[in-house]
Amino acid sequence: MDSGQARALADLDAIGQGALVAAGELTATELLEAAIIRLEASRPLNAVITDLFDRGRDQAAALDASGSARRGASGPLAGVPFLLKDLGASLAGTPEAMGSRALRTHVATQTDWVVEQYLSAGLVVFGKTNTPEWGNHCTTEPSLFGPTVNPWSPTATPGGSSGGSAAAVAAGVVPAASGGDGTGSIRVPASCCGLVGLKPRRGRSSFAPGAGHGLEGLVNGHALTRTVRDSAALLDVIAGSADGDPYAAPPPPRTYLDAVAERPTRQRILTTTASPFPGPSTDPAVIAAVEETAGLLGELGHAVDSGAPTVDSDAVTDAIAVLHTVSNAQLHALATDHLGREPAEDEFEASTWVMVREGFTTTGLQYAQAIAAIHAQTRRFASGMAGYDVLLVPTLLTAPPPYALLDQPRGTTRAFFDVEFATTGWTSLANVTGRAAISLPLGITDDGLPIGVQLMARDETVLLQLAAQLEAAAPWADRRPPSWSGA
Repeated sequence: MDSGQARALADLDAIGQGALVAAGELTATELLEAAIIRLEASRPLNAVITDLFDRGRDQAAALDASGSARRGASGPLAGVPFLLKDLGASLAGTPEAMGSRALRTHVATQTDWVVEQYLSAGLVVFGKTNTPEWGNHCTTEPSLFGPTVNPWSPTATPGGSSGGSAAAVAAGVVPAASGGDGTGSIRVPASCCGLVGLKPRRGRSSFAPGAGHGLEGLVNGHALTRTVRDSAALLDVIAGSADGDPYAAPPPPRTYLDAVAERPTRQRILTTTASPFPGPSTDPAVIAAVEETAGLLGELGHAVDSGAPTVDSDAVTDAIAVLHTVSNAQLHALATDHLGREPAEDEFEASTWVMVREGFTTTGLQYAQAIAAIHAQTRRFASGMAGYDVLLVPTLLTAPPPYALLDQPRGTTRAFFDVEFATTGWTSLANVTGRAAISLPLGITDDGLPIGVQLMARDETVLLQLAAQLEAAAPWADRRPPSWSGA
C-alpha cells in the first residue's frame, strides 16, 4: 500500500475500516500498515510514545490467517488499528510508564480486563499514547516524554489526561483510541481536539484484575472517537463486569450500536452556561456553542429549560483533592516497589510531589469524610435534576487552554484543583455523581479551534442517541485539523 492509499483510509471511522476487512476488500495487516504510515507522518505531534508494531503485525497476521475478521465473526471492529493510553490499559509484557520518570523502566505484568475485551473484538493494538504523570493533569505535557501537540494548534494543549489518544485520533492516525476519565480526562481532550468523548456511567466496565474501581468510583474508562457510532460500538466491547467486581451498572436493553440508530424519546433537558465552581466567566464562544446546541435540541423536539443543579463547590473540591493525595501516595509506593528504593524528587513532577507529600499525612478520617462528601453532593445533584433527564453544559469553560497552565504546582492540592476547575467547570461533577457524560464538537472559536459541548444523564443510551441526532443535524466528522495525517 502506498502512502496516498494509507492517507485516504484516515477518512474512514473504525466501523468503516472494519467493514473493508469484513468484506475482504482489505486485510487487517493492510489496515495496520496504513496506520503505521500515518503514525510516522504524525511523529511531530508526539502522541504515541511506545511503538508496538511487531505485536500489532503478529496480531493482524493471526486475524488474517483465521479469517475471523474477514467474516465479521468478532464484530464490526475486527481488524481495526487501535492505540492504548499508557495509563489504565495495561498490556502484559509492554512498557507502562504512566507518564512518570520514576516508572520509566516499568513493564506491565498483567493485561487489564478491558484490554482483553478490545483484543477479543479484534482491535489491533500497535502502540501506547502519551499521558501526564498518573493522569493528574487535564493537559498532556509530562517531563518524561514531553508535550503532545494539539493537531489543531501548536499553542493549545490537546487536553488530558488522554491527550495522546485524542491527538492521534484527531490527526487521523487511528479512528479511535482508549482513554480514562477521573475529572474529565476523556471529555477535556475531546473538547480540545474536536472529538466525541464519552465517559460511561459508574460501573459500566470492569477494573479487573487489579482493582474494584478507581479513585473511589471517580474514574471510568472508554475511548476517543470521531463518530458517535464508533463510541457506541466500543462501549459495546467493554460493557460488562468480571467476577469479583464490587458493583456493576445495569446492562443495557440492547446494544449501544443498535440504540444509536433509533430516535430518542422526547427528553427534558436542563441547561446552563455558568460554572458550578468559582472563577472567571464562561468564554463567549463557549456560551454561544451551548446556546446553539440548546436551540437545536429544541428544534429536534426536546423540552429545554434554563437552570442547573447546585452543589457545595468547596466540599466537592476538597473531597477530590483528598482522594488525589491518597492516590498519589499509592503512586509513590508503586514507584518505590518498582525501583527498590524511594524515588528521588526529580523523578516525579513538581505537582505530583505536592500531592504525594499531602498523601503521606492524610488521615483515615479525612479520607472517609471525603467519600461521604462525594456521596452527599451526589444526592444534592440528583435532587437538583428531579424532573429532568439530561443536563446540557459546556465541556470546558474556555477555548482549548495554553500549555503550562493545568499541570503547575500551586502549593497545595486544593489550590491545584481550584485552577483546574476554573477551566473545566462541570466535567468533574459527572465523575462525582457517577453519571454518564459526553462531549461533542459542536462549537468553534473565531480562530478555528474546536469547542466541546457536554451532555450528562444517568445512562449512556440516551446520551448516544441525542449525540447521534446532533451529529446528523450538525455534522462534524469531516472537519480536518492542520496536522491531518490524511492530507
